[in-house]
Amino acid sequence: MTELAEITLTHWAYLIGVLAIVIAMVLRRGVVLIATVGVFIVGLLYTGALIPAIQVVFNSFMTAGTGLFDIMLVIALMVGMLKSMETLGADYLMVAPIKWVMKKPVIAFFVLGIVMYLAALFFWPTPATALVGVILIPVAVKAGLPAMAAAMSVNILGHGMALAGDMVLQGAPNITANSADVNINEILSSAAILSLTAGIVAIIVAFFMIRKEILAGSPSDETDEIIEAKPREKYTAGAYFMAIAVPVVYIILVRIMYLAEIRGGASTALLGGTAALFIVISSFLSHGDKALERLADYLRDGLMFSVKIFAAVIPIAGFFFLGAPANAAAILGEGAPGFLFDLGNTFAASLPLSRVPVAFGIMITGVVTGLDGSGFSGLPLVGSLANALGTPLGLSVPVLAALGQVGAIFSGGGTITAWAFGLVATAGVAGVSPLELARKNFIPVMSGLLAATIVAILLM
Repeated sequence: MTELAEITLTHWAYLIGVLAIVIAMVLRRGVVLIATVGVFIVGLLYTGALIPAIQVVFNSFMTAGTGLFDIMLVIALMVGMLKSMETLGADYLMVAPIKWVMKKPVIAFFVLGIVMYLAALFFWPTPATALVGVILIPVAVKAGLPAMAAAMSVNILGHGMALAGDMVLQGAPNITANSADVNINEILSSAAILSLTAGIVAIIVAFFMIRKEILAGSPSDETDEIIEAKPREKYTAGAYFMAIAVPVVYIILVRIMYLAEIRGGASTALLGGTAALFIVISSFLSHGDKALERLADYLRDGLMFSVKIFAAVIPIAGFFFLGAPANAAAILGEGAPGFLFDLGNTFAASLPLSRVPVAFGIMITGVVTGLDGSGFSGLPLVGSLANALGTPLGLSVPVLAALGQVGAIFSGGGTITAWAFGLVATAGVAGVSPLELARKNFIPVMSGLLAATIVAILLM
């Protein structure tokens, strides 16, 4: 049996910081200040000096920022690419062919969600909402699908299932893996199974809950409140080239990544580099000799979008990185303990825990952390907890961490949290109430998360 580490005053201070962050999240308050002060106090108690404690705050930001920058950059490049395609009108052309399939409301419900899922995997859910929602939701409504049903389909499969697994861009798994101190490949495989379980169960439950409204639907032109993209009178050859080249190339890349087992940072580099090259091509097709000036605008737009998402995540991640020994050593120096890891070992040795209460506890923690409307801010916590509780109990840390990730993203990514940007964006595009959309999503999403928890218990 592993010898238990001595629990010091610094450990207790760290635990108080964790509890303060969880309480603040439940109350829907900001947690960046708490995380920053928490790092400073831990640094002060551990080093016993003011100057090193101040340096620890910076080190925590730097360690977290360095670990997250690759995914921040790839998201920025994807958004920049979509912005450059929008100038050409290629974004409309890329998605528009799907509308010919959406002739019946039931077909429209599922096709809309599947297209949103695929787009969100490659382009991130919020830009994908603008890409898919603005073009296809009006088509689905005219086919007889209620606007609320369209919003649920887009929301559950985009901001829920796609983002919870994040199997292509790998932003969420990257944060979770770093916090849990495990290989990202293990998180990816577990998150894929659990996110698909939660998403498929949720969308099926959603369909049967609103089946009568969907089947009673009739074609309608009342789409005044829905944001609708209008086709252009004329498209250039460059627009058609980009509309075809982008999806074809990325499908080929995914195939290559699978066959060559390209994962983690290598896959991020491949996807991001391709997006950067597409921005260059699209800029020249749109602006000709003025591309030299306009290309920087697309990169700036993408980076601003990415920084808005991750600015609050970095300080929080820095705090929870102190929970695992490897990350704590990078912040506090060699020999630093993993505070949450030590507390988890002690906790597990003191209480008769088993896989069932631990799995439900991790899921509930993930959902609670998502109440801040971010989803990503809770990933460092669930990753650290998975390591702290799973290791001494002999449970699969990657499965536990992935379960917490799925709970946090489904909650905070924007399916049941009415103030989350993803849900508000979807509701705005569909012309429905964010509160009503969150209420309609609640039972389907909770059903999906329950199913994912049961699957996780079996996998552990």
